[in-house]
Amino acid sequence: MNPTNISALVQQFPILRRIQAEEEIAWINPEKTDHASSMENCELSMADIDNAEARLARFAPFIKKCFPETADQNGIIESILTPIPTMQAHIDQKYHSHLQGRLLLKQDSHLAIAGSVKARGGIYEILKHTEDLALANGILRQGDSYEQLASQEAREFFSSYTIQVGSTGNLGMSIGIMSAAIGYEVIVHMSADAKQWKKELLRNHGVIVKEYASDYSKAVKNGRALSDQNPRSYFVDDENSRNLFLGYAVAAKRLSDQLKDLDVLVDADHPLFVYLPCGVGGAPGGITFGLKQLFQNAVHCFFAEPTPAPCMAVGMITGLHSQISVQDIGLSGLTHADGLAVGRPSGFVGGIMKSMLSGEFTIKDAHLYDYMRDLLETENIFLEPSACAAFQGPVHLLQNDETLRYLKENHLLEKMPQSTHIAWATGGSLVPETIREEYVHTYLK
Repeated sequence: MNPTNISALVQQFPILRRIQAEEEIAWINPEKTDHASSMENCELSMADIDNAEARLARFAPFIKKCFPETADQNGIIESILTPIPTMQAHIDQKYHSHLQGRLLLKQDSHLAIAGSVKARGGIYEILKHTEDLALANGILRQGDSYEQLASQEAREFFSSYTIQVGSTGNLGMSIGIMSAAIGYEVIVHMSADAKQWKKELLRNHGVIVKEYASDYSKAVKNGRALSDQNPRSYFVDDENSRNLFLGYAVAAKRLSDQLKDLDVLVDADHPLFVYLPCGVGGAPGGITFGLKQLFQNAVHCFFAEPTPAPCMAVGMITGLHSQISVQDIGLSGLTHADGLAVGRPSGFVGGIMKSMLSGEFTIKDAHLYDYMRDLLETENIFLEPSACAAFQGPVHLLQNDETLRYLKENHLLEKMPQSTHIAWATGGSLVPETIREEYVHTYLK
């Protein structure tokens, strides 16, 4: 982008200066509207989420057969919602968070198969593509049990097809593991910041991993180009996929039941605040969309991004979405939060979030490790550093002038004692023990 244009943008949106300096910021979305207005021109609806949920239920017998770790949930891939009162007391004492209400942890970090939130959208997209191929080619017929997709005949059929994806790590793992289980040839194009252990895990599943010295956007571009050359190859487009988005959105329906089990009420007098780590935007965007369908104006969603790579924040603040990257404003995009190391956001997600998202927090890499240790010490729960970006919201919601103004203007301040806060943990359970030890002893300035 032209430096002159960047200079004009910085004058128009002064908060960009703080972003350029890699300061931690809180930003409130001035274009957020009420739920009814936000849905007026939206291309997706609750019916799309219901359809995705039904498809996952059809695949449950297949998943149960191929992944025995899902047997206790009958092939449904879902994570627990955990109260973390000791962590809440700890961050209040250590960081003076003054958080009122109840703090919960949504442990997508421990989702079966892929150990991250990507087990939702990534796996769903592969299952959707698999269903389409199977029905079109007589491998499945309406009414069949999807368990038969685990047969040798089905595997041989799918082995003549290829799945490709560009990834910083977790999406590649979810797509690679599930695609290999079905029988596809799988190629994952991984950016330089992807962790070595994730590449090795994929190779152990028979996945071809292509490595790039550049960032996520380059891996996606090359992956898409290579896939386009093969008529039997399917490219998973993390930046624009409606299927990925809807796979993530199903999480909201599952969460609704879990909140009821914990006797958590969500309505105008009992607001729900959800804090979601954000990379390109698909996972947090899909989850936010789903939550908005269920809880409408009673839910307030905030994304959290690393200070060197706040691509969604930059896209939404300027209104340019995918037409601007963090590199355009002078940031490196290099961060310890490998799953969030994205320079350019999804324009598709940004367009939907424009009227739904409450705001954004950014977080320095050093604080990712601090929150990781805090949670491990207080609740004995391990998350990978990028997942710990979610705690920036609960820590700073009542400390920041921008977010305090949001609470006041929306008449939420007086309702905070009966509020609920969810830190959405996006990954961690598959991290090898040796790497966990490295993380625990990593201290940054």
